[in-house]
Amino acid sequence: MELPIRPELADLEPYGAPQLDVPVLLNVNENPYPPSDAVVAEIVSAVAEAARGLNRYPDRDFAALRGDLVAYLGAESGVQLTPEQIWAANGSNEVMLHLLQAFGGPGRTALSFAPTYSMYPEYARDTMTVWVNGRRREDFGLDVEHVLATIAEHRPSVVLLASPNNPTGTALPLETVRTVLDAARQVPGGCVVVVDEAYAEFRRSGTPSALELLAEHPHLAVSRTMSKAFGMAGARLGYLAAAPALVDALRVVRLPYHLSAVTQAVARAALAHAEELMAQVDGLRLERDALVEWMRARGLTVAESDANFVLFGLFDDRHAIWQGLLDRGVLIREVGPAGWLRVSVGTPEETTAFRDALVEVAGL
Repeated sequence: MELPIRPELADLEPYGAPQLDVPVLLNVNENPYPPSDAVVAEIVSAVAEAARGLNRYPDRDFAALRGDLVAYLGAESGVQLTPEQIWAANGSNEVMLHLLQAFGGPGRTALSFAPTYSMYPEYARDTMTVWVNGRRREDFGLDVEHVLATIAEHRPSVVLLASPNNPTGTALPLETVRTVLDAARQVPGGCVVVVDEAYAEFRRSGTPSALELLAEHPHLAVSRTMSKAFGMAGARLGYLAAAPALVDALRVVRLPYHLSAVTQAVARAALAHAEELMAQVDGLRLERDALVEWMRARGLTVAESDANFVLFGLFDDRHAIWQGLLDRGVLIREVGPAGWLRVSVGTPEETTAFRDALVEVAGL
């Protein structure tokens, strides 16, 4: 019997990076350090307490978690928010889907600038939103004139900007974000600008967060995640900060009780140890910068990175390099423009294994 699948979904493969059992996993930008025993103990205690109430539905507006996220963002970025400005969901993927459900849809357009995160067009597809890809400059920054012309031409209801950008690691200057926000104000019917800061905690000193622009721009949403810097990829907790009216629109489209009591408990326990977990981030920044320096010293082209990964090349046959590394037990990501590869920042031991394998495979 034929299934009545939507035509645009027929024969598509589900999204996902390769999950392979090899010694060195540097392909999905995870934090390589597991939670400490102290963090694990607090999570276990919090989950045990939550388990005693699992016969009841969780707080669907997760008030306590919102308060903790407000405190964390205030300490991390210096921007003071209110709980009404916070939204959270099962990973920033679900946050993004909520945004497209609320502000996209049939007859509407979402816009971004490639190369960028490969899930963005899938959010648009799943919400039957028209997807438009603009382009980035050769250095992977945004060409402001091109951005403004593309917004004027397509009149999107959503503009998605990743900063730092995945897969390139490029951070956006606040002046560029302001320019996009000003252009979005001119779109008939309104336009939401989403700055995806999944890797924001890894940004270099002096690189600002778009959170600083929230007070001036009610059509701005800044998305974050606990998957990367916090080392909580398995917990699935993403969140955003925005004006209360924008957050209220997301409350309309979310499924009932979408954030489980267990997820809320795990996230709050991790946030209680934010200072300890952020100490790991400092080490990963140093490891990233040292890796960039090492690659450039060997003649490789490396994109500037404010994230916990590095995009590098250029290779005539990048798949052969990727496969050669895999054959030596090192998994990285074959993603981005032709000729480029992306490697996540790992532990010093993992970085050494990657370097040694790359020297052999690429003849550096």
